[in-house]
Amino acid sequence: MEIQDARLRRLADRLSSQPEHQSEPEPRAGYTEAAVSVILRASAELELLLIKRAESERDPWSGHVALPGGRRDARDANLAQTAIRETSEETGVELSSSGWPLGRLAQVAPSHPTLPRIAITPYVFGVPAKIEASADSAEVDQVLWVPLPILLDPKTRGTTTIPLPQGPAEFPCYRVDGHVIWGLTFRILSDFGELAGGL
Repeated sequence: MEIQDARLRRLADRLSSQPEHQSEPEPRAGYTEAAVSVILRASAELELLLIKRAESERDPWSGHVALPGGRRDARDANLAQTAIRETSEETGVELSSSGWPLGRLAQVAPSHPTLPRIAITPYVFGVPAKIEASADSAEVDQVLWVPLPILLDPKTRGTTTIPLPQGPAEFPCYRVDGHVIWGLTFRILSDFGELAGGL
């Protein structure tokens, strides 16, 4: 399916020049594989889809603002399929039929030793302006469409204090509509922002 939006075509060109774009990431020994979707809606302003995870004692990222995605299933042919399947399950957005695959970003993994050993590969997609999303999973509390210019505005960046077992620590974050975006999602979106500026 041809990419209709010129901004998304420019982004696809930028992603194609990244070394990560050329091949599927190699599995990392001792790490669980996972994938997330960086989804841009081609509205008057490009909008990024985020989810707010439901509160759960079993979820190490309980209540966090995140990108749709999750762990690879044995039935997934590759990690891009993981991102597409998880996005459908969590938000109802069917990337396989209404999304444009644009490329992928560098893999990330948690740096803190208390977090699960998980390697996360972000895939970037565009979707038409008419696409809607909803909280379609018990794991998702709400969905958020954030205008890309707001996310990329330097005033959106700040720091947040997170309580850790060894005491509180400061982390870089985005602050958008009363939500704090930090950790792995912040790292992924920072990488993405370096490519997406000026689309």
